[in-house]
Amino acid sequence: MSGALLEVNAISVSFDGFKAIDNLSFNIDSGELRAIIGPNGAGKTTFMDIITGKTRPDSGDVIWGSRNISLIQKSESEIANLGIGRKFQKPTVFEDQSVMENLTIALKNNRNPLSVLFYRFNSLDRNEVITIASDIGLISELKKRAGDLSHGQKQWLEIGMLLAQRPKLLLVDEPAAGMTIEERNHTASLLKKLAKSHAVVVIEHDMEFIRNLDCKVTVLHEGTVLAEGTIDHVVKNKTVIDVYLGR
Repeated sequence: MSGALLEVNAISVSFDGFKAIDNLSFNIDSGELRAIIGPNGAGKTTFMDIITGKTRPDSGDVIWGSRNISLIQKSESEIANLGIGRKFQKPTVFEDQSVMENLTIALKNNRNPLSVLFYRFNSLDRNEVITIASDIGLISELKKRAGDLSHGQKQWLEIGMLLAQRPKLLLVDEPAAGMTIEERNHTASLLKKLAKSHAVVVIEHDMEFIRNLDCKVTVLHEGTVLAEGTIDHVVKNKTVIDVYLGR
């Protein structure tokens, strides 16, 4: 897959006089894996909030897909339906339901009240759930209660629930936080695999995890792009060292 999927053009937003995002531009291609790093307060979360419609920018635009759809006047649900999925740092799964039930609930089916009332689990849905569970490494845990999964497994389940919505772009916030070394390695492999068929943007502080992703890195500072390139390129950038890595 190739070609620009998301274009963020010169967006700015202020909160009570504080400029959280300052003339920021950013592009992500179809089938691209990108890591975003930066110090606390760099604008990483606000950046994701703007893309997903939670925050409206004061200026600039966010353009989506081959039809060049502007997202800045779209609601969060409209943006999600266009194909943008977001995973927050803390996993939010239905803990009293099984892994299979969580994935089934998340499937992108008709959500009108009548369709929901008469929904019946069918072979197509089952096959999709099994495929997703296999992709995220939880095929042997389908019957397990989600609340009994490890922290890492809950993170993978939530990624699976996003995949059930068939997004084109996945926004993933600090997926490695609180994981064991084995879980971090599995998560890095999973994200790289997903980037073969989706665009994936990862916000993360764990530099070793980012190195394992082996992708282009964007460094944010004070709401704008400070540097971009390979991990080896950005970690040698003097300004990046001064404002982030040297802390």
